[in-house]
Amino acid sequence: MKRILITFALILCSTLMLAQSEQLASDYFKRGEFEKALIEYQKLYTEKPSTTYLYKIVETLQQLERYTEVQNLLLQRLEKSTFPTLMVELGYNYQLQDSIEIAKKYYNDALLKIDEKPIYTSSIARQFENHSLLDYAISAYKKGAELNPKQNYNIQLARIYGEQGNVEQMFSNYIDYIETNPSFLNNSKRAFSDFVSENSENENNIFLKRLLLKKLQTNPDVYWYELLSWLFVQEKEYNKSFTQEKALYRRNPESLDRIIELALTTLDEKQYSIATEIFNFVLENSQDISSLLRAHQFLLEIETINATKKDFNAINDKYLALFNQYGRYEQTLSLQIAYGDFLAFHLHKPEDASKFLKETLNLNVSDFQKATVKLKLGDVLVYQEKFNEALIYYSQIQANLKNSTISQDARFKVAKTSYYKGDFDWAESQLKILKSSTSQLIANDALDLKLLISDNKYEDSLHVALKLYAKADLMAFQNKTDQAITLLDKILTEHEGENIEGQALLMQAQLFEKKKQYEKATVNYQKIITDFSDSILIDDAYYFLAELYNNILGEPEEAKALYEKIIFNHQDSIYFVEARKNFRMLRGDTIN
Repeated sequence: MKRILITFALILCSTLMLAQSEQLASDYFKRGEFEKALIEYQKLYTEKPSTTYLYKIVETLQQLERYTEVQNLLLQRLEKSTFPTLMVELGYNYQLQDSIEIAKKYYNDALLKIDEKPIYTSSIARQFENHSLLDYAISAYKKGAELNPKQNYNIQLARIYGEQGNVEQMFSNYIDYIETNPSFLNNSKRAFSDFVSENSENENNIFLKRLLLKKLQTNPDVYWYELLSWLFVQEKEYNKSFTQEKALYRRNPESLDRIIELALTTLDEKQYSIATEIFNFVLENSQDISSLLRAHQFLLEIETINATKKDFNAINDKYLALFNQYGRYEQTLSLQIAYGDFLAFHLHKPEDASKFLKETLNLNVSDFQKATVKLKLGDVLVYQEKFNEALIYYSQIQANLKNSTISQDARFKVAKTSYYKGDFDWAESQLKILKSSTSQLIANDALDLKLLISDNKYEDSLHVALKLYAKADLMAFQNKTDQAITLLDKILTEHEGENIEGQALLMQAQLFEKKKQYEKATVNYQKIITDFSDSILIDDAYYFLAELYNNILGEPEEAKALYEKIIFNHQDSIYFVEARKNFRMLRGDTIN
């Protein structure tokens, strides 16, 4: 036993020393100290004559331009073993000396070895890839596949074709691979996403669409429908995606999850017409109570977005009819929260909303579910300007679900409520904590509000302008848009030239957009760009105005110029990624 332990200790010690020597050699090589690296690799090769260390010696000698030594070393090794990767290395050594014809001879000799032993395919191809000899690598994989049809090299070929920019062949090989390995489907979407764009006329999109449609004609497996649906989503062709999803569902009518996911995507994109069509399809085809309730809820929310005041009573009746049909219990909890929001912020019946939500709190549900109700109840109490009671509910969420996202959301609402009250110091102290929130959205909102307070609270010891702005912000939250716009006009008149002016212009512009008063919104954004070019609001103004030109006013050239301002002058902006993407789309680039 003692002898075994000693032997084990010696092996372990030897392994550690080998690893240290290898790290030292690697460090020398990375620093360009090739002579020192060579000495270390030669020591390692003497101790353990593996091809790994041999190739490291070869690479180091080539950096030193000692090609004759490489040639002799490889020829000596070839006398002992005709392993074909050595031929690739020898050929590459000649190529470095511009002896291209001799190099080609060794490359072709290596490829011939695949005829003798197809098992050599991967190692030979990888060696060619290591030296960016991609055409030879392709030849190796193709030859290996012909000689051994059971061996699949589509992934390797797809990757190489991608590197070469041969997108059609890359797509083709990925699709061939999916046919034999359907589990690769989601990985393929990630690979394709680098090469397709929102532009359906993009050449790469056309390549992929053509290949998928051909597959559907010859072999209509479900994954071709799924990939085609995914491609249409990238192009924002949601109607076409829905067609594919319906075809998928008819082949496998067990779950509507994919169709519901598509509906939610269209909802996020504000494509309300197609979202309505999809949710109605769910209602017509689902027997699952949960799916039915979700569809009903989202349909009512879409109807509310598009409604005028005279439509609200009819929407209210639909909510009540659903509660009459399905009851008020755990499964209808989301619908109850949505109804509480509708009562307060659209029917402007906050007392009814708070009473309704307090009744919901009596249901036998989890702490997290209760927290979602309390969050909405707090919002309704803020609407009523019952700030202290709202703070109690938000604080309960923080106490019961520490470190969760909903707890951070509640903390932000505590800060926002304190800000509405005019308690700017307490709000600021909460916002400092939230700047490092795990939720990027909460962190960004917290930083924006903190900057608003800190930039304006010292300018006037009585905080007159900041209090007016907070009141306008509250009105906007209460969905009292006209009153908020009027109060912001007061700020712009009475506090012209103060820091708060830029913030007031920005908020008012967004409220104008909400009311579809786009010309007024444009004037505000332009004034920020002209008069507040050095403020932190400048990238907001550029981005929101660009979006307005791009998506509403149909002036892409104006939008492109504004996106370009963000790309070149505001690389640290939170809008940078979207601005760059939209700029490239408008410029007609072929990839995302």
